[in-house]
Amino acid sequence: MPAKVFSATIHGIDATIITVETDISHGLHCFTIVGLPDKSVDESKDRVNAALKNSGFDWPKKTNQKIIVNLAPAHIKKEGSGYDLPIAMSYLLASEQVAFDPKKTLFVGELALDGHIRPIRGALAVVAEAKKKGFVAVVLPSENITEAELISGITLVPASHITQCIDYVVKGVMPEHAVARAHKKERAAHDYDFSNIKGQEHAKRALEIAAAGGHNVLMSGPPGAGKTMLARAFASILPDMTEEEIIASTKIHSVAGELTEGGTILSRPFRAPHHSASSAALIGGGAHAKLGEITLAHNGVLFLDEFPEFRRDVIEALRQPLEERVITVSRAHGSFSYPARFTLVATKNPCPCGWYESAQRECACSLPSILRYQKKVSGPIADRIDIHLTIPAVANEKLFQDAPEKSESEKIQKRVNAARNMQMERFDKDSNPRTQRAEQSPYDGVSLNSEMSPKQIKKHCQLDSASLSFLKDALERLRLSARSFHKILKIARTIADLAQEKDISSLHIAEAIQYQQRG
Repeated sequence: MPAKVFSATIHGIDATIITVETDISHGLHCFTIVGLPDKSVDESKDRVNAALKNSGFDWPKKTNQKIIVNLAPAHIKKEGSGYDLPIAMSYLLASEQVAFDPKKTLFVGELALDGHIRPIRGALAVVAEAKKKGFVAVVLPSENITEAELISGITLVPASHITQCIDYVVKGVMPEHAVARAHKKERAAHDYDFSNIKGQEHAKRALEIAAAGGHNVLMSGPPGAGKTMLARAFASILPDMTEEEIIASTKIHSVAGELTEGGTILSRPFRAPHHSASSAALIGGGAHAKLGEITLAHNGVLFLDEFPEFRRDVIEALRQPLEERVITVSRAHGSFSYPARFTLVATKNPCPCGWYESAQRECACSLPSILRYQKKVSGPIADRIDIHLTIPAVANEKLFQDAPEKSESEKIQKRVNAARNMQMERFDKDSNPRTQRAEQSPYDGVSLNSEMSPKQIKKHCQLDSASLSFLKDALERLRLSARSFHKILKIARTIADLAQEKDISSLHIAEAIQYQQRG
């Protein structure tokens, strides 16, 4: 009778439970793995053979047996080396070398030739799915224990060798392992602080608003004005991550294979791809629908320096994630939805040489080249960016001023945290219209002012008669679009939250309007 154990595969950024069945019969020797395996899974046969032999067990090639391993369901593509351990355990169970009840235990891990268990990608997603499906225990590589411990309510068995795995399932002996480090939400040390930036008070204020409300920012200015330094210092004022955000970001980076050994994501990601990056590198895709930079920036910052230098198709690919906070990648073997809730911080020069309309240096660009350069950022993309900033050159006298001894970013972050807390309380009480789609996508919940729907804007951004009249006049004078109208209200709501004020005033509207002028 076939032996059956359970494992899991990564499908997108989530895990899917896989049943590993092994049947042994007499006949000409063969060892076959079926169920749509890729090359790395098919190579498991040799790793399992060597691991079992070197661990003191009878191995498949030792006897004249016909061995068939089935990975079900068969329609899902099986990739990676994480099936080594479940295949080995299924074979030992089928050959009656060990006896245990496999119903409530899940196995994942790559086997070395001497029987040691190597770490895998996506361990956190596997444990989360195992808990969801009612499994009691997960046997996994000991190197993956730190990330896996983010999920509570399920027994984790960190095994470093296949014999430890067998001791647990047969005798109930828990492997000894180093105690995983505590997941302390400590403030990360940043190389860039707002106190190190001379001048640019207007830009600092705008970035504080962006951090508080999750608003996207585009900064334009001449070379050396401090755009890149401001963008990198932006990470130092972002609020601390919540437990849910830590789990979500760690899960994504685990699937992508970007976690350091035994690590978790405790600080908000800051992704800065080069302007030569392809569309697949940014949004995800390729033959295996890999994660892109916008998904790796989930819950953090996507920094695009020299924004117009990116390829046109790459820039235009940002439309959906900027609007929906999710990206859908469709390939021949499936369609995947990846989270993309990030804050875009982009920079650009006013022209190819960077000195257009500058008092410091004469521009060497022709008018057609300036127009072509500025048109690289299309209207629809610019319209999806909430805050537009013109960064002037820093005055010489400001460069010689002493930087404050205390961190300016810490002070700003406290105000940002307070504003975020107001938003969390507001949207927790709100009957969120997007939560109706939560079953289709777990990334739809509104938690920031920048994500408000028109219905929520109407509810939370009510204006008095003076503010309404002021806004109407500004819309007519500046010829702003309907999307700009909504952006102004969202930004004004964030400005009021930073001031810890319940109502939006004319001053908040006036400040929000000035961030709509495109450089």
